[in-house]
Amino acid sequence: MKKSHIIALIVVAVSIGLMLSLTGDVNTYANFEQATESGDRVKIVGQLSKDKEMYYKPEEDPNYFSFYLKDDVGTERKVVLLSEKPQDFEMSEQIVLTGSMKGEEFVATDILLKCPSKYKDEEIYIKKEQSEI
Repeated sequence: MKKSHIIALIVVAVSIGLMLSLTGDVNTYANFEQATESGDRVKIVGQLSKDKEMYYKPEEDPNYFSFYLKDDVGTERKVVLLSEKPQDFEMSEQIVLTGSMKGEEFVATDILLKCPSKYKDEEIYIKKEQSEI
């Protein structure tokens, strides 16, 4: 074999290995019940239960924040986020968490917040104008 063929095979093998390692991090979306059954890392989409307690004391542990979340089927569970409390957390419309169930709690390592758009009122106004035309 030529030296260029060997190098090309190595590059292809490394590329395949890199693609496989990236696809291994893809998590599936689930609700709390499915997360309990699987025991794997999953993504859960839900809304903050604003009537329940939120606990965050950065002077004690800046990487511990707990709150309650209601998933898309209405199940409510305590969530422990192993990170600091996100800014404007209470204003979020929807929350996407990545983590796994530990007993009755969902332990999350990543969070993504969907906050209300500051342009939402403007969008409603524009749609109303268009429907009148």
